[in-house]
Amino acid sequence: MSDSGPAGRFADRATAALGDRHLQQALSIATTKFIGLRREAFAEFPLGDQLRDRARAVKEATLQRLDHYLEQLADNVERLGGHVHWARDAAEAREILLRLCRDKGVRMAVKSKSMATEEIDLNEALEHAGVRPVETDLGEYIIQLAHERPSHIIAPAIHKTKEQVADLISAELRRPLAADPEVLTAAARAELRQKFLDADMGITGANFAVADTGTVVLVTNEGNGRMVTSLPRIHVAVMGIDKVIPSMSDLVLFLNILAKSATGQKLSVYTTLVRGPRHPGELEGPEEFHLVLMDNGRSAQIAGPLREALYCLRCGACLNVCPVYRKIGGHAYGHTYPGPIGILLTAMLKGDRSVRELAHASSLCGACHEVCPVRIDIPRMLVELRSGLDRQRLAPAGERLLFRAAGRVLRSPALYRLAARLGRLAQHTVLRDGWPRLAPPILRRWTRTRELPRVADRTFAERWKELR
Repeated sequence: MSDSGPAGRFADRATAALGDRHLQQALSIATTKFIGLRREAFAEFPLGDQLRDRARAVKEATLQRLDHYLEQLADNVERLGGHVHWARDAAEAREILLRLCRDKGVRMAVKSKSMATEEIDLNEALEHAGVRPVETDLGEYIIQLAHERPSHIIAPAIHKTKEQVADLISAELRRPLAADPEVLTAAARAELRQKFLDADMGITGANFAVADTGTVVLVTNEGNGRMVTSLPRIHVAVMGIDKVIPSMSDLVLFLNILAKSATGQKLSVYTTLVRGPRHPGELEGPEEFHLVLMDNGRSAQIAGPLREALYCLRCGACLNVCPVYRKIGGHAYGHTYPGPIGILLTAMLKGDRSVRELAHASSLCGACHEVCPVRIDIPRMLVELRSGLDRQRLAPAGERLLFRAAGRVLRSPALYRLAARLGRLAQHTVLRDGWPRLAPPILRRWTRTRELPRVADRTFAERWKELR
């Protein structure tokens, strides 16, 4: 989806989200809980800040030799009996999966939670090719039933209340279920269990891939990840090339900060390490293992303005604290990745034009930078992105004109003083009870949800002269 696509403009989607009472309730409960859990986890972990600095350094060092680590990873995966596929973009990644399904006679694929497969619109492609994709993560299963996309990086159904979830699962199973999380989880588990046994292929993403051992790592809180990677005869992992890390000692470092940042846990319930297909003498595991290494715009940013976005661990912490995300949710952003980091990732994957509206969907309060486990300076990159949109003349003409005029005034003390005097005089025509009530046409969209501030009777400079 795009800002100008069938889903409409960002402003319209955001307005609809603000008016959705159920969405507001669900977002408030979930994000507040995540914020509290993260705060408690790091309060009990005195080395947290030091490890965040070290993790950032590892990410930067990896990017500096990314080609080396990717080649090392591919060599080790193949040494262990796996197959490695390289995809330049989303279309090529989809074609690799579809070709494997055709060649192997796949009719059903069970999936573990994966933002990478969301990024390439894999489910739609599989359905069109006659392959039934079944989401087995509970959150992903819920939104698949609702025919929606994830609205959060780690909690796909964060926008749903338990009553809405009960309605969806009851309709799927054709029997009424109580709006009780335990009841709904048990019903979904019973429904999905047979799917693992019937599926020809298991498809996952990858939280990390360890170059020097050829290990693909999945971090989950549900047992479905283990079953997707071990029960079907074929396992395919799809990952962005930014997920590679050099060694197992680096993995220990990242595992220490990922779960704490994401869900406030010391460690996720399941950390699954996959090393190729089933070997002789082993009782479980797939007959074939395939790893799809996807670029899709990432390598272009290694020397680009969005380089730091490649550090992202997809923990979702920046979404939970973002005042914009907490009010409008993920679907209002209109793309695979929501929230402040999602704006940068969308610009990376689809170009600056795709975020001409979204670039301004941030208050630049800095909360995202504060909680990021690898200290990505999201506000700085958003400011640079806005500047780039202006230089490329991608921002709306009225917006460019307004900000150019404001910049001119703010750079000139004389013009600033003149503007203050003119504003002071002009506002008296619209004052009611001491406050402006009618904004000029160019500002009326801004004042729909906030009051226009009154120009002071005397500026600070004028007051300072009197004090002196």
